[in-house]
Amino acid sequence: MTATIQAAQPAASIVEAFMPAGYREIARRPVTVDGEDAELVRYERADARNAALGGEHFSTIVAKNGRLKGFARMDLDLVGGQLPSREEAQAIAMDFLRDAAPDLLPGLKISWIDPHDEPLRVTRNGRTENLTLTGMKVKMRNAADGRWMWVIVGADRKVMVFERDIHWITFPGHRGTEKWLHDSWLAEKGHTIRQS
Repeated sequence: MTATIQAAQPAASIVEAFMPAGYREIARRPVTVDGEDAELVRYERADARNAALGGEHFSTIVAKNGRLKGFARMDLDLVGGQLPSREEAQAIAMDFLRDAAPDLLPGLKISWIDPHDEPLRVTRNGRTENLTLTGMKVKMRNAADGRWMWVIVGADRKVMVFERDIHWITFPGHRGTEKWLHDSWLAEKGHTIRQS
């Protein structure tokens, strides 16, 4: 007997559920992800605190067919705090995938679960600081197509980063899929944030 896979929640519902309060859309642009048309949407705080590349943002990638390819929630409120245990992070990741990407569950193989750092540049009291935003990363591989995916759970026990369908180049050992959700990659490639 084969288990029935439920349909994924619409990307807009997932985005709404995970976007921090007080954020507004500041940019929307077409992008290509592994040759597939998609759209990158960036949200920043309405009060413009730590706006700009490297600062606080909530960004999403949605494929042309409506599939959520990923999101990143880089928010100062997530710095510090007690991370979930590996078991707790795995349970949160699986609950998230059941709603957001149930098609990934049948072929899912967990590779590892460990803390993962992301850079965050903030300005406080007139000084710019480079901080580290740490979450618990559940890294998985889809045995059906060999692509990678991960869910990073923040100290608030909510998903901080989700990425799926990541193509990995084994030799020399680097990611092949574009990193549209990563500000350091955007800066390296000379991409700017276009205002909506």
